[in-house]
Amino acid sequence: MSYRTPALLALALLAGAPAFAAENTPVGTWTTIDDATGKPKSIVQITEANGKLEGKVLEVLQSEQGPHPVCKACDGERKDKPVEGMVILWDVEKDGDVWDGGRILDPKNGKTYKVKLTMMDGGQKLDVHGYIGFALLGRSQVWERKSP
Repeated sequence: MSYRTPALLALALLAGAPAFAAENTPVGTWTTIDDATGKPKSIVQITEANGKLEGKVLEVLQSEQGPHPVCKACDGERKDKPVEGMVILWDVEKDGDVWDGGRILDPKNGKTYKVKLTMMDGGQKLDVHGYIGFALLGRSQVWERKSP
């Protein structure tokens, strides 16, 4: 084995590192899958700023209100605002292999829950678990990665 082989191997691994890192973080664009119907519901973009994740609805794919629904059940500044463009996930921080400590809004019922995010399938799926009180209780959706 020549001296160049380890150097080339290191370069190859480093070249793949950004793509690998992007898939091991929730940052990116996701198709939300309705946990009741199993059908795509919306497109959400998760971004990171100052170590905290935030998720915004880019597009609603399916709604009981039809195209361009508003958050009728929401309180405060979100009341009767369009769901498209709405921040529904905020203050989520990395904690070991999961991201938690933040909140998620369900625009359908206007309620806010604690949230825990767990990467699955090599970063191609995201378990989004909303709960009140203990993480053992609550409900989960599996979102599918659309793009990093």
